[in-house]
Amino acid sequence: MSTPRYDESAVKVLKGLDPVRHRPGMYTRTDNPLHICQEVIDNAADEALAGFATRIDVVLYRNQTMRVADNGRGIPVGIHPEEGVPTVQVVFTQLHAGGKFDKKDGGAYAFSGGLHGVGVSVTNALSTRLEVEVKRDGQQHRIVFAGGEVAEPLAQIGTCAKKDTGTAVFVAPDVSYFDAPNIPQGELEHLLKSKAVLLPGLIVTLKVEQANGEFAEKTWTYPDGLTGYLGEQLTGYSLIVPILQGEKYIEGIDETFAPGEGCAWALTWSEDGPTSRESYVNLIPTPVGGTHESGLRDGVFQAVKGFIEFHSLTPKGVKLLPEDLFGRASFVLSAKILDPQFQGQTKDKLTSRDGLKLVSAMVKPPFELYLNEHVEQGKKLADLCIRAAQARQKNAQKVEKKKSSGVAVLPGKLTDCASDEAARCELFLVEGDSAGGSAKLGRDKDFQAILPLRGKVLNTWEVDRDQIFANNEVHDIAVAIGVDAHTANETPDLSGLRYGKIVIMSDADVDGSHIQVLLLTLFYRHFPALIRHGHVWVAQPPLFRVDVAGSGKSKPPRKFYALDEGELTAVLDKLRAEKIRENAWSISRFKGLGEMNAEQLFDTTMNPETRRMLRVGVGDDVAGNTRELMHMLMGKTEASSRRAWLEARGNQVEADI
Repeated sequence: MSTPRYDESAVKVLKGLDPVRHRPGMYTRTDNPLHICQEVIDNAADEALAGFATRIDVVLYRNQTMRVADNGRGIPVGIHPEEGVPTVQVVFTQLHAGGKFDKKDGGAYAFSGGLHGVGVSVTNALSTRLEVEVKRDGQQHRIVFAGGEVAEPLAQIGTCAKKDTGTAVFVAPDVSYFDAPNIPQGELEHLLKSKAVLLPGLIVTLKVEQANGEFAEKTWTYPDGLTGYLGEQLTGYSLIVPILQGEKYIEGIDETFAPGEGCAWALTWSEDGPTSRESYVNLIPTPVGGTHESGLRDGVFQAVKGFIEFHSLTPKGVKLLPEDLFGRASFVLSAKILDPQFQGQTKDKLTSRDGLKLVSAMVKPPFELYLNEHVEQGKKLADLCIRAAQARQKNAQKVEKKKSSGVAVLPGKLTDCASDEAARCELFLVEGDSAGGSAKLGRDKDFQAILPLRGKVLNTWEVDRDQIFANNEVHDIAVAIGVDAHTANETPDLSGLRYGKIVIMSDADVDGSHIQVLLLTLFYRHFPALIRHGHVWVAQPPLFRVDVAGSGKSKPPRKFYALDEGELTAVLDKLRAEKIRENAWSISRFKGLGEMNAEQLFDTTMNPETRRMLRVGVGDDVAGNTRELMHMLMGKTEASSRRAWLEARGNQVEADI
C-alpha cells in the first residue's frame, strides 16, 4: 500500500463559497433547508427592526422552494467601491460581507442578528438557483445565481414609484446538501410568528402551495406584542400573578453599554400545565438560551430575594436559588445587543459575557418597583420560591441518606464544595497547581469543587480496570467522583455520583489539549456512562484579553475577554464604533490558566452565567466508529496507523503551536 502524498500540492486553499460547499455543517444546519431560508427571512426582519419594513411576505411552494419579500429599503445595487461589482452581488457571493459589520455612527444595522457575515452567501452557496429582485430609487433590478455563481448579471427590469422599495429573494435549496429535502412547515410558522411577536405592528404572511395548486394563507400581527403572545401560549392555565411586561434600553452615555442596548420582556408564573420559555437576540431565536436568559433570571431573582429579606419571610435553614423561583416561570425575552456573540453559526445560544449584566441591570429595577407596589403579588412569588427551595433541600437529604454508607476517603488535594445536592455540584479537573490555586480562590464554594492534576494523566486505553487505580491521578479522580469503573456494556450504579458536572479545565495550548485527550480517554474507556448521561464537560477559557484605558471619571478602565480570533475582531469593532483611539487599548494573549487571577478565572471560565463549556457526547450514528478511531489514536501498538492517518489528514489541521 503506497503512503499518501503530503507535499505542497496537498495543501488546498478554498476560495469564494467553496468552503461552504466543502463543509456545509460548519456554516448551517444540514438536517433540512429551513436554516438557509431563515437567513433570508432574518435579513427582512432586520429591515423591520431598523424601522424600514412594515411587512414580510413568505411563499412556500410544493417543490420546497421559497420566496421572501419585504418592503424595506432594498439591497444597494450600485458598484461596490472596493470590489468593483454590484453591491448586491457582493452580498450574495462573498463570505464575511454585509451591511451588519459597519457599526460606525450606528451603521446600516446598529442592531441585527446577522453578525458572522456568512448569512445569505451560505444560502446562495447551497442553492441550485437564487433570484434577487430589488426595488430602490424608482428602479427595479434583478440578478440570478446558480450554484452560488452569477447566472444572469444585474439588470434593470422596470421602474416603480420612488416610495415603492424592498427586496424579494427566491431560493431553490440544493437538496444534496441536506438530510431531508422538505422544509418543516411547523418550524417555519413558529419562526415567522415570532417575528410578528417581537415587532408589534409588523405584518407577516405565509402562503403555502397546496396539492391542488391553490395557496393556504396565514397572517400574524401582534399589536400587544409580548404580552399578547405569552397570554396566548398559556391560555387555560391558572396564573399566580398577571403577565408582567416591561422594556428598558440604555439612553445617553453609559460606561459599559451602547445606547439602544437593552431588552423587552413578558413574564409570569403558573400553578399547573407546561411552562413556555422563549428568548431572542435582535429577533434571532435562541432555543438553547444563553447569557440573556441568565440575566433575566438573575435580575428577577435578586429583586424577589431582596423583597423576601426585607419582609423577613425566609424560614430558618432555607437557602434560595434562582431555579427555585423559575421552576414554574414562563417568559418571552427579546434582547437588543450591539455585537452579540453566538455559539456556532446557527446562533442557538447567546454567549456574550455582557449579556447577563445588561439584561439583569435592565430588569431588576422595574421588577423591584413592581414588588413594592404590589406586595400581595410579591408574597405569592416569595411563597412559591420558598416552597420550591424546601422541597429541593428535602430531596437532597433523602439522596444523601441513601448513599451515606461505605464512603471512601476523599483525596487530600480535593477541595470539596459545601452542598450535598449532587445535581448542582461541579468538579473541576484543573491542569497544574498554579491554576488550581486560582480556581480554589475564585470558585463558588457552595457547589464548585477543585481537583488539581500534576503532570500528564496515564493513558488508560489499554489498561485493565483493576490496574488503572495504581496511578495516583486516576485513583484520585475515581474516588472524588464516587462511581466505580465500568464498561460500555454495563449499567453502573450512579447513585454515588457526587457531582452533576465533571469539567476538564486545561490550558488552551497543545499540552492542555493533550491532557484533555488523556482525560477523555479515561472517561470514554472506563466511565462511559458519565459521558452517556451528559456529566462530562470541557471548559473553554478565553485566549485574549483586551484592556481599554480609562478617560476621566466618565469612562473608567475596562476589560474584555475573547474566546478566539473571531471574538477578538468583534471586540475591536465595538471599540472602534465607540470611537476609542487605536492606541488606547492593549491586547494580551493568555499562555495558560495560571496567568489569570482568581476573579478573572471565575468570571471567564467558572461562573455558570458567563462561562463557555462544551458537553462531551458520542453521537449514535458514529458510536461504532468512535471506538475504532480511539484505538488507532491511543493504542500503543498503533504507531504506524497513526502516522498514516496524520499524513492523510495533515492538511486539515488547525493547531495553535
